[in-house]
Amino acid sequence: MNRVIKGVDPGVFWGSALVVSAFVGWGLLAPKSLGGVMKPGLGWVIGTFGWAFVLLAFASLAFCVFLVLHPWGRTRLGPDDSRPQFGTFSWVSMMFAAGLGAGLLFYGIAEPVSHWSAPPHGLAEPRSEEATLVALRYTYFHWGFNGWAMYAIVGGAMAYFTYRKGLPTLVSSTLSPLLGPKAHETLVGRVVDALAIVATLFGTATALGLNGLQLNSGLDYLFGVPKSNAVAVVIIAVVTGLFLLSATSGVEKGINFLANLGSLATIGLFLFFLVVGGSTVLVISNGIESIGDYVLQVLPMSLETGVGDEQWMASWTIFYWAWWVSWAPFVGMFVARISRGRTIREFVLGVVAAPTGFGFLWFAIVGGAGIELQRSGRADVIGTLATPELSLFVALDALPLPLVSSALCIVLIALFFISGADAASVVMATMASKGSQGPSRVVVVVFGILIGAIASAMLLVGGLVALQQAAVLGSVPFAVVLVLVAYCWIKALREEARDQRAEAGSGTRTAVAATSEPGGPR
Repeated sequence: MNRVIKGVDPGVFWGSALVVSAFVGWGLLAPKSLGGVMKPGLGWVIGTFGWAFVLLAFASLAFCVFLVLHPWGRTRLGPDDSRPQFGTFSWVSMMFAAGLGAGLLFYGIAEPVSHWSAPPHGLAEPRSEEATLVALRYTYFHWGFNGWAMYAIVGGAMAYFTYRKGLPTLVSSTLSPLLGPKAHETLVGRVVDALAIVATLFGTATALGLNGLQLNSGLDYLFGVPKSNAVAVVIIAVVTGLFLLSATSGVEKGINFLANLGSLATIGLFLFFLVVGGSTVLVISNGIESIGDYVLQVLPMSLETGVGDEQWMASWTIFYWAWWVSWAPFVGMFVARISRGRTIREFVLGVVAAPTGFGFLWFAIVGGAGIELQRSGRADVIGTLATPELSLFVALDALPLPLVSSALCIVLIALFFISGADAASVVMATMASKGSQGPSRVVVVVFGILIGAIASAMLLVGGLVALQQAAVLGSVPFAVVLVLVAYCWIKALREEARDQRAEAGSGTRTAVAATSEPGGPR
């Protein structure tokens, strides 16, 4: 067995795999029992720590703004003479596919229409023009700067400690200012790496479960495939096999190709909505205005705790922040692996702004078109909000060429399914293999299977609600780790700057001494 899974850290690999396997077994053998535990557990987490997720999202954004503005932003993620390995388009495409792609298709229409029909915090009259701007602004908020700031913190710190300090590509390595240069070998460090794997498994499985539900809806629309959680589980099993083939081909081949293909297809779908979605001028106008509103109000929005509207906060904002946290170790390590040679400023701006910018355009056009389709009576999107995986296909059915566009969406969902899970399984295998850039394919396969197994188990336990509960519960321990990562990165940057100043001062004193010696330069 050790030969087959050579290079792994037994404690990290077996510890995380056994914990997750036990959870999956519980869900498959006694779904009602697990569901009965998860629901009150989620209520306790949100009631006790909901404010902490709000504060964490705000602090993450503030931290990234600080890094961009500070002179430390000129520091390279690698030696001073290093340069980026991937071109900008491929770099952004891979980040987009790993951290955003599939969610845009699932929530692209459902979320804006939901907020439009019931504006958060009573900020507008339901289904009014003002409600359109509020709906788009809050959708940008949930998919925008705050979430990507969490990714930038984890990914930037990992890239810094890996490529500039020569430590393994592990979350535990970012804690070396506290745990020492061999942090990944300490008990605390290994526990942190195991927690990162568990958080990644639950966060990724949630996304794959959503993908499975949406693929099922698309196949039902096109071919009459029965729509049920059981069928979604079969779809997850089939696509899991496909992404395992991609994952074992390596990041440069499989993930890069699929990410670029997915990004191009998403742009094509975006242009389709822009051209034929109807009310184009109004949609663009609302989009521009709502983006401006978001940029101006993102900081005060980030501090809203939703007093008096706790149920909405739990279902939307807190769920999203927890979901972003659970994805942070995966996307963080992934963007770290593809970002060697970039400066901290370039990295933070690229990670926080580039995917968010496309998200703005997507929700402004696709979400705005969905609202206009509902307003005009051409599609009953509101009728699908209880099953949001249907919303996209209901909207497409009201537009020209519905069969062609729906078929394209099914392929696109599958692409994002494959590329996202592909990247996640490779990243988790790296975490379990002491940061190895070439983890055993068997380990990659094991984690890929576990992702599909968690998604399947959660669908059987309670469908979409159970998937959301799993994401939130899995994120709680890593939220603490995220704070420690930010602290340690700042500590290391401060120490490096102090060492550079000391070295420069020493060089100056040496030069002065040389000029003052008898016979020295005049």
